[in-house]
Amino acid sequence: MAHVTYSRLSRLLRACVNKPSVLPPHGPACCLQFVRCQRAVDAKALQERQKQHMAKGLPKQKPIAGVKQVIVVASGKGGVGKSTTAVNLALALMANNPSTSVGLLDADVYGPSIPKLMNVKGNPELSDNNLMIPLTNYGVPCMSMGFLVEDVAPIVWRGLMVMSAIEKLLRQVDWGSLDYLVVDMPPGTGDVQLSISQNIPVAGAVIVSTPQDIALLDARRGAEMFRKVSVPVLGLVQNMSVFQCPNCHHQTHIFGSDGARQLADALGVRLLGDVPLHLNIRETSDRGTPVVVSSPDSPEAEAYRKVASAVVQRLEEVTSSSNRKSG
Repeated sequence: MAHVTYSRLSRLLRACVNKPSVLPPHGPACCLQFVRCQRAVDAKALQERQKQHMAKGLPKQKPIAGVKQVIVVASGKGGVGKSTTAVNLALALMANNPSTSVGLLDADVYGPSIPKLMNVKGNPELSDNNLMIPLTNYGVPCMSMGFLVEDVAPIVWRGLMVMSAIEKLLRQVDWGSLDYLVVDMPPGTGDVQLSISQNIPVAGAVIVSTPQDIALLDARRGAEMFRKVSVPVLGLVQNMSVFQCPNCHHQTHIFGSDGARQLADALGVRLLGDVPLHLNIRETSDRGTPVVVSSPDSPEAEAYRKVASAVVQRLEEVTSSSNRKSG
């Protein structure tokens, strides 16, 4: 009642007195209830005005020239194999359909991994339009902050500098013509994720997590963040799902069993696939020869190809649903 002015309360009391047939016998109690309802309506209207005001300040999404669809690969926390998944997803998309053109953008400014994983080094050259030309390996054009700084040089930047770097990686690169641009996002739910989601149309997000409870907590936050910025969550990838002993072939669920599957069910999204914890994936990643291209017939490569097939299927479903709504 402290926020209700005297004059407003007087009007409410007079309304209660003048219309006894409409109100219960206890007039002041009815007035108090009416005040509470009015406050709820006012709060809802305020939230709507704030939402409209914030929307005015958001940048308008502008597609990346030559890129048909952008797929972001994200995780709530680091160390769950997100970058390895992004690299092998890009290669698996091409392996499943050789006519598909795929690019790879490393948006993890502070800890770029794509140069190592894709075994690409050097400084990008400039095109006639003064755009950076991506470095290519295994048929995949790549761009990373790691191409622009020394290998061991720490990137000690504040937020505005990071945002400027992301803008350059998005807008000042000559990607040519791509069916898919796979973006390896930094871990977490910070400025980079928001900047990319709000500046370019993202076709869908792939969330990577291990089955461990502590990783799943952050994976849920990542999925909810993309929903808040209206980016479709294509599904979850359960990484390091099981370890199989190379000698006796006994399987051990080191990080737990089916945690990501249960989270996918809780979020109402699809589990895109399981990727095992395997020495072959680690060794090929460290050598810069991703398992999809170095061991294409292995079960590990097959796991990534299944994930890629599920991603394409989900993209088709999202596109079809969007077309029906707009139609």
